[in-house]
Amino acid sequence: MDRQRTGEPLILAGMSKERLIQGLLFAVCLSQGAWAQDKTKVVLYKDRVAAAFDTVNCVKNVIKLNAFSFFRGEFPVYYERAISHNVSAEIAAGITFRNYIGLSASGDDVDDYSAGTEIIVGPSIHAGFRYYFQDDIEPQGPYLHLDFAHLDYLKDIRAKDANGELTDTRYRDTRTYNDIRLLYGFQNLSATSNWLFDFYGGIGLRNRRMETVTENYDTVTGIWSYDFETIDDVVPALFLGVKVGLGW
Repeated sequence: MDRQRTGEPLILAGMSKERLIQGLLFAVCLSQGAWAQDKTKVVLYKDRVAAAFDTVNCVKNVIKLNAFSFFRGEFPVYYERAISHNVSAEIAAGITFRNYIGLSASGDDVDDYSAGTEIIVGPSIHAGFRYYFQDDIEPQGPYLHLDFAHLDYLKDIRAKDANGELTDTRYRDTRTYNDIRLLYGFQNLSATSNWLFDFYGGIGLRNRRMETVTENYDTVTGIWSYDFETIDDVVPALFLGVKVGLGW
């Protein structure tokens, strides 16, 4: 009764200090055992996924086309190969042609449609690695992608005489871009087939090496002139796109 009057909990009234310490140690051991068991389950699940990746017939190869890059004057064909259940490599090769979207901050200017502008097909090359955050035996789910790209945009500007007629003189406009891109996206395989969609967006650094040609017309003298500029710098760039592909 004296212990109860002093405010000491009833449950401790008949318990010695040794028993109290033993009880606390037992509770700690139980909690550590439960945590270790949960951690073991996670490790075992990842091991099962990794083992299934090596033994199960699943999608490990994907061919993709970019639905939006066409408007930026690029037509690449992508090949993705799964290296493990959450890491893959992606390469692409294609061509560049007329640019329909103007993003002057990164050097993407809309190409003139006049007869004096002759678009020349250039090369497009990509290579990168992708990490999927979702544990899956197939390359799908949210991911982070590091991409390296090389693009060459080429065109000839035909000079005009005093009457505005095209001559045989041509000035070459070249724009070479070397990009480092960090992309975040989501790739989703169809539940009933091997078709997939790959949505992505991100930022990058673009090394520009350009020799641009600008055509000018003086309304007073009626004379056409051409300005030449050489640019070699690094600028930020934004990327957004959708890829459609087929896996096997």
